[in-house]
Formats: sequence, structure tokens, C-alpha cells
Amino acid sequence: MAKSGNPQGKGGRLVYSTDVGRRCPQCARPVADCVCGRDRPAYVGDGIVRIQRETKGRGGKSVTVVRGLSLGETELKALAKTLKQHCGVGGSVKEGDIEIQGDHREAVKAKLEALGHKVKLSGG
Repeated sequence: MAKSGNPQGKGGRLVYSTDVGRRCPQCARPVADCVCGRDRPAYVGDGIVRIQRETKGRGGKSVTVVRGLSLGETELKALAKTLKQHCGVGGSVKEGDIEIQGDHREAVKAKLEALGHKVKLSGG
């Protein structure tokens, strides 16, 4: 028994099947076996990388957040490692954003511009 994404069942793509569960909307394979979404950019925007400082939900400690990079997951992790080494601090990759511990907006901006990215400082 298969269900269609369309409520009337006319046309549309297969999004769920009782034999394998959720399916990828692009390749129609089971989500666990999907290969089309790997190493694809999570975000494709206007091509401008935005850097901002955030403190919300972090106990008052600031982090530098880099958003708008149109890179795959492996490239994003490699760039995060480079930025962390450049600033001499820790950080992580969360939901397609790079978070660097502390306020390092100017250093991150300089490094990203040296790597050929178009960068803007945003927020406070």
C-alpha cells in the first residue's frame, strides 16, 4: 500500500510506502538508502556569506555565526576547521551554519575574503 503526496491520489510523487517507510522525494529510494542529498549544499542563497555575533541561548557567551555558505557538509566541516585554527578557538557546524566560540567577526571575515568568498558583517 503506497500513499501519494497528493490528497486525492492523482499524480504526485510517492512519499511514503508501508513496505519501506519514508522515501526521498527526488530519487524515490528509502530515506536510509538515499544518495542524492549527500554532499549537496544545504543552502543556496544570494552568494553573500553573512557573519554575526550571537549570545541567545548560550548563557551570555558570544559566538560568531557564519551563514550563507553554499557548500556541502564535508566542505563546510573543513572550512570550519580552518576558521577555528585561524582564530585559535573551538566551534562547530550546526544546521549548515558555522559557529566559532567568541567574537571573532573581523578575523573570520578576513580569512573568508582571502579564500575568495563575498562577506558581509550583519547583526549587532
